[in-house]
Amino acid sequence: MARRRILPAWRWRWPWQDRWDAWWQARHPRSDTTALVQRNLYILPSRPGAAFCATLLLLLLASINDQLSLGYLLTFLLAGAGLASMHATHSNLRGLKLDLKTPAPAFAGQPLLLDIRLHNAGGQRYGVGLRLPDGSYADTAFTDVPAQGHSQLHLQLSFPTRGRHELPLLRIESRFPLGLFGAWSLWRPAAIAWVYPSPEVDAPDAGASDEGLPQGQGQPGLGDDPGLRPYRHGDSPRQILWKKSAMALAQPQPPSGGINNGAAPLLVRERLGSRASEQWLDLDATRGLPFESRLSRLAAWVQRAEEAGLPYGLRLRERSLAPDLGPDHYRACMEALTLLEDRP
Repeated sequence: MARRRILPAWRWRWPWQDRWDAWWQARHPRSDTTALVQRNLYILPSRPGAAFCATLLLLLLASINDQLSLGYLLTFLLAGAGLASMHATHSNLRGLKLDLKTPAPAFAGQPLLLDIRLHNAGGQRYGVGLRLPDGSYADTAFTDVPAQGHSQLHLQLSFPTRGRHELPLLRIESRFPLGLFGAWSLWRPAAIAWVYPSPEVDAPDAGASDEGLPQGQGQPGLGDDPGLRPYRHGDSPRQILWKKSAMALAQPQPPSGGINNGAAPLLVRERLGSRASEQWLDLDATRGLPFESRLSRLAAWVQRAEEAGLPYGLRLRERSLAPDLGPDHYRACMEALTLLEDRP
């Protein structure tokens, strides 16, 4: 029996496509800063501009046919105004510099905010817009950039899945002053967006390990939560429970003789000598769920433990993160969940 020959998978590429890719990447390299100059700035008539050009052509043909001197005057006057508009539109973007702040992490399916700053070393710039290439002109965010000044723009996008995602192309454009021409440039940011697993809504409790602690032994005036006490000099800022402290500040305080002379203190989670208050969040505790649902439940547990101020650790197959608290530990746990692969 003859063997079937399996051909390697390949894709046809035009001979000039490599040159085109090299040209494109040279003019638009990946960077979190970009400067709009002659080599990466383009301009074409807009839809009203195309209609304007067609009108000029009809006026010119009518003037030639009927030998109308005033027709020539009107045609060339309007053409001169169009050329001046084209020059002003191109100059409105040329020389601008833009930089992107590293985006904060977001959850899958939720908005990710891009904070972009525009720097102008020349005169006043009007109607500078920024949008995603697949968006419509109505989705463009516009701003005016003052002379010798700065301005900010914010864009929102979302990623449906967790992971480390490259940011999409951004389109910078302007149609100032008459809207007859549109000047634009494309920007490829180099920043990587961290997209965490979306926490499960109404996730069950993780089974905290501090069940043996007696209730009602907290600091006087701080409720029945054990291990809470006022902030003392020398405590780490990572121990401060900011949400609970804000809730305490919102409550009415005694005018005098109370805690801190009537002012609610910052609340701190006491680090116990034993490990009774620590809890481990284990991937094996979520068996029976789809893999992405398991990560969502772990993300909810991490978020809940961080807000409660209880030290927590994370076990993910061969990797473990020791119990701790604070933004750095929270970020390390969420990044570990983000990069975890689905395998047997």
